[in-house]
Amino acid sequence: MREIFKQEMLQVGEDLLRMAQHMATAIDDATTALRTADLTLAEQVIDADQRIDEIQRRLDDHGISLLARQQPVATDLRIVVSGLRLSSTIERMGDLARHVAYVARGRYPELATTGQMRDVLTEMGVQATKVGKQVVQLLESRDLSLAAAIEHDDDVLDELHRRSFTVILDESEPMTRQQLVDAVLLGRYLERFGDHGVSVARRVSYLVTGDASKAVVSPEQQDAPVD
Repeated sequence: MREIFKQEMLQVGEDLLRMAQHMATAIDDATTALRTADLTLAEQVIDADQRIDEIQRRLDDHGISLLARQQPVATDLRIVVSGLRLSSTIERMGDLARHVAYVARGRYPELATTGQMRDVLTEMGVQATKVGKQVVQLLESRDLSLAAAIEHDDDVLDELHRRSFTVILDESEPMTRQQLVDAVLLGRYLERFGDHGVSVARRVSYLVTGDASKAVVSPEQQDAPVD
């Protein structure tokens, strides 16, 4: 029975990694579609989000089944519960990538933003893509230096998000009403993406160390529905 349990736990880890890989690809493609007004790429991101959702549903069913059948305790319980929470967070990161792709598709053949705002959002896209890739690497290696790097890059995203409001309020570069709405939404989506990356980093830190304080996230970084 113990060997079967270990194999099932390995499957949970593999599914989480696969989910994160899809998510990292999604945010890279979504921000590229936004920057280049690439309709085909935006639609690919939107369609591919179903794969992330399917893996999450399978993970949730598997995790609940493990809890019911194996009744894990101590470290094993921490692994199962962390897996369930990580799958939820990564799924939301995929949703945020999909939302960015929706904006890119909705403005085609035009760009969603121009000028300084486009520059800021492009930088945010680069940072969000970096966070997505770091999440994959963290799940592969459980290297806590990567967890610290994710938190640092989220700070960069937060600063860029604050800068976006400065641009929005700059009367020397007026935006249309639609551009204004898009700028606010896109900044929020990318900033939230970073917050969820921090949530993953802290949950993995807890998984590795067993220190419950490592899993604490601030109220601003609490998981929130984005559907």
